[in-house]
Amino acid sequence: MTNSRIEREWWTERWLELLDKYRFKKRLERARNYAREGNVLSIEFRDQKVVAKVQGSEAEPYQLSIWMDTFTDEEWDYVIETMSQRAIFAAKLLAGEMPDNIEEVFTANGLSLFPFTLQEVRSKCNCPDKANPCKHIGAVYYLLGDRFSEDPFVIFQLRGRKKEQIIGQLRQLRSAEPEESDRNISEIEPESSNFQPPKIDQFWKYEAQLDPALVVIAPPPSNETIIDVLGTIPLPGSAGKAGNAEAVMQYLQTVYQQVSQQAIMAALHRDD
Repeated sequence: MTNSRIEREWWTERWLELLDKYRFKKRLERARNYAREGNVLSIEFRDQKVVAKVQGSEAEPYQLSIWMDTFTDEEWDYVIETMSQRAIFAAKLLAGEMPDNIEEVFTANGLSLFPFTLQEVRSKCNCPDKANPCKHIGAVYYLLGDRFSEDPFVIFQLRGRKKEQIIGQLRQLRSAEPEESDRNISEIEPESSNFQPPKIDQFWKYEAQLDPALVVIAPPPSNETIIDVLGTIPLPGSAGKAGNAEAVMQYLQTVYQQVSQQAIMAALHRDD
């Protein structure tokens, strides 16, 4: 059986580590059972708070809320500007992924994305239990790990910025280029009406020097690849066996797409 911990994203692990460090283990065990048995009826994100309903021993479910200290607008502006300056951060966040070293952006601005201890996470429940976290809050803590796994932007929202706000500001900052650079880029981009298919014998040759400031790393604008341009490979003895040639072409398409994705990610890592 596969170990589920290995499959968790690192940011989910960071959240669950907070729970593992909590000293009241029996209370956490009861909370984990509540989560497994389906006692958490609903979890909603309302602005910077988590609002949930958990069924306890009473007929009516208990209502609770969880939140953390949020960053100011000025702090978020600094953080997002720093993100935009790191191509790999911007690329992964725009793709809905959490960069491995994203916390460097926050620490560089004197902030911490993840809380250091569970005590930094605020919570309130209307159950009669005076302990905090109670088993109802604890159950939601565990399920929040799943929510973080589904959407890494949830942790950002708890700190004061929603996904749409971060993505929008990142795109705006990444697309803002000096006018001179815009002119230079337009000069080296071919007009779509004059586009010519690549010459195969010159495909790997390019003698001109590129200005690194003008190179924009991005996926191709269409799904067409060089393999599409070349057409079906004329395999020896493949006459009347079109299925063999199609199978080879499908395999090469898969390899080409995988290599292209790896090349883009490798290139993005080089600028930091």
